[in-house]
Amino acid sequence: MASVEESVPLHLRGNNRPVAEERTLAELEVVGAIPPELDGRYVRNGANPLSGFSAHPFFGDGMLHGMRLRDGRAQWYRNRYVQTPFIRDPNRDMMDLSSAMDMSASKANTHVVGHAGKILALEEGHFPYVVDGNLETVGPTDFGGALQGSFTAHPKICPITGEMFAFGYSAATPYLRYLRVAADGRMVQTENITVGGPTMMHDFNITRNHVIFMDLPAVFDLSLAMKGDMPIRWDDNYPARLGVMPRDGSDADVCWYDIDPCYVFHPMNAYEEGDDIIIDVARFSHIWRESSMDFPLPNLWRWTLDTRSRKVREEQVDDRPAEFPRVADARVGLKNRFGYMMGMTAAFGGDSTQTSGTLLKYDRERGSCKELSLGRGCMPGEPVFVPAAGAAEEDGGYLMTFVHDASSDSSRFVIFDAASMDATPVASIALPRVPSGFHGSWIPSAVAD
Repeated sequence: MASVEESVPLHLRGNNRPVAEERTLAELEVVGAIPPELDGRYVRNGANPLSGFSAHPFFGDGMLHGMRLRDGRAQWYRNRYVQTPFIRDPNRDMMDLSSAMDMSASKANTHVVGHAGKILALEEGHFPYVVDGNLETVGPTDFGGALQGSFTAHPKICPITGEMFAFGYSAATPYLRYLRVAADGRMVQTENITVGGPTMMHDFNITRNHVIFMDLPAVFDLSLAMKGDMPIRWDDNYPARLGVMPRDGSDADVCWYDIDPCYVFHPMNAYEEGDDIIIDVARFSHIWRESSMDFPLPNLWRWTLDTRSRKVREEQVDDRPAEFPRVADARVGLKNRFGYMMGMTAAFGGDSTQTSGTLLKYDRERGSCKELSLGRGCMPGEPVFVPAAGAAEEDGGYLMTFVHDASSDSSRFVIFDAASMDATPVASIALPRVPSGFHGSWIPSAVAD
């Protein structure tokens, strides 16, 4: 007879299990010292099913977990559900046609970013949701009627122009739309982009002058949706390609580059170097070939696109499993020396209580990697880089994340020194258990307050 634990889906066990209570904790005790220049919010999103159950790791309801930092103090921690139609009506089915066609029917469970005075909670099939500085839901946004379909969970904000670049994909034509949002929050460009079929395009890339789409072999299969399963599967017959387009371009300007079959949820960064475009990615050999829980472990790879020969050189950077790559926001689309990742000790949903979680810092100039070990049973989330005041070097700053300790089933918000990668945090704040999640951002008060 199976134990209670074994009867629960893998993605709802351990620290993947949801929390039911929304909390607000004020004036939290800090071990160490919060750098006084940090004035803003660290906010992280994740799938936290209101009912306590979801059929897939990606199907849970969006819950934001946030830390408000100011004047060297942790003013509050709070967690809030994004108030989507699924919270108002828990019996609503996200897989039915009405939910697929209703662009406000978002789970809003994947990422959260700040842009043009707004905080946006995101997933990739629907409109973004606006939340306020206390993480309370304002509502969905279609950018004043300019957004006609889905909006990616992974927009890119140019550190030079302040523009936000995005895209939306669909199981129906047009399969892909490119979107450009001005620094003041107005959507100023929408372009339909021709791809070979309906694919899941989770993320993309920008450089100083280009956007790069990743058209990869994870394709929609609506027969799976009829069974209540993730409606996407691996297709060995679908070509893997990268599409390079000027940031203000159109479908006619896209140049496609063939690559070996693979899947990439998340790139680290992309930039131009002479006639080459360099892209570092967390690469999977495939996904969802055998089932919707078929996630092999990813590694850091580099693609070098030669724009003269239109060929791509592909090379594995490291054999350590790692995901959730990030660079400093000030280096997005520009040449970076450093990148940060979360070490993967097990496949998605696995129990890692007997191993030590790690954060990885890649020096792409020297070809080296520093590993910060958190101790047995302590698992971090995605590392988010925040610059220190007056930092002269690219890595002059901090890494923020939540860390779960399996021995006490509790969590900490931690700030590490990104330059030294010292395992002793600059600051640590004890919290109730914060479940595993997806992506987060440091949102300075100057961006959204």
